[in-house]
Amino acid sequence: MDLTRARGPNRFLNVTMTSENASSTATDTANVIAEAQALIHRGEMEQAGQLLVQARDVPATRLAAHNLIEAQFPLLSYGQWMGCPCEISEADDIYKFFAAHPSSLNPIRDYLADGWRTMSELVLLLEEVNHPLLRTQSVLEFASGHGRFTRHLVKALGAQRVVASDVVADSVEFARQAFGVEGFVSAAVPEDVQWQRQHDLVFVLSLFSHLPASTWSRWLRRIYDMVAPGGVLVFTTHGDEAVRKQNVTLDENGYFFTPSSESNAIDGQEYGTTFTSEAFVRARIAEHLPGARLLKLAPRQFWHHQDAYVVEKP
Repeated sequence: MDLTRARGPNRFLNVTMTSENASSTATDTANVIAEAQALIHRGEMEQAGQLLVQARDVPATRLAAHNLIEAQFPLLSYGQWMGCPCEISEADDIYKFFAAHPSSLNPIRDYLADGWRTMSELVLLLEEVNHPLLRTQSVLEFASGHGRFTRHLVKALGAQRVVASDVVADSVEFARQAFGVEGFVSAAVPEDVQWQRQHDLVFVLSLFSHLPASTWSRWLRRIYDMVAPGGVLVFTTHGDEAVRKQNVTLDENGYFFTPSSESNAIDGQEYGTTFTSEAFVRARIAEHLPGARLLKLAPRQFWHHQDAYVVEKP
């Protein structure tokens, strides 16, 4: 039996988004979700479940229906088979990227699966450098966003071993509420980050691929400060493969920046899109992280185009 589908007539034909009916669609969306909530309140759970499963297949009601299903209908939920909290914030820019991408026929599934792919990529990388993830007692996920990966990290380690941080306060609060992790809000200026604890693993996925030259090295130093002695920093960059795919020309230092990205929450001058050569990154590590040991450079380790650097603190 396919529990992700429900029988019954499709009641959402008038909820398809077009430029002509955008305002009425917003009203229809609210009405559908309100109707489902009213059914739940009256205890009519079968009817509410059928309504929400159908609504989850319609772009205009997809995310609201999904989150209500995750909260009220475990047998119909993604959380049931993924084994982790699967609520998605409506402010999540990465989810919005999937929802708007023409290749994504099921953006909820694709978003959740992408977080799981990151987990597998990180596990394999840490095994190679003899710092197994499952033996790690304390992990800081820096620039964690709204938890695309955090939920899978919590499943593997438990919330008590995970700290999430992001410059967007709403994303940190969402991680606290949805996943039970400790979290702290970062800052626009690296030196303003108020966090003194150190962690066995600090994982920074796709931050250094967005930083301007004015803060790139400063963030490297500040984040490295949060690595415990004997621990590792894992961060990613847009390296040679990304440069080739995007046909980017690096400057004489091996660096390129443009003030635009997928984020709607952070100014482009602070968080754009950055490309760097291997020589640039190695030089910054040598210059700003005295005594650090580069354990591994893994080209195209994440998403098939971001390079990963694993740096161990003595």
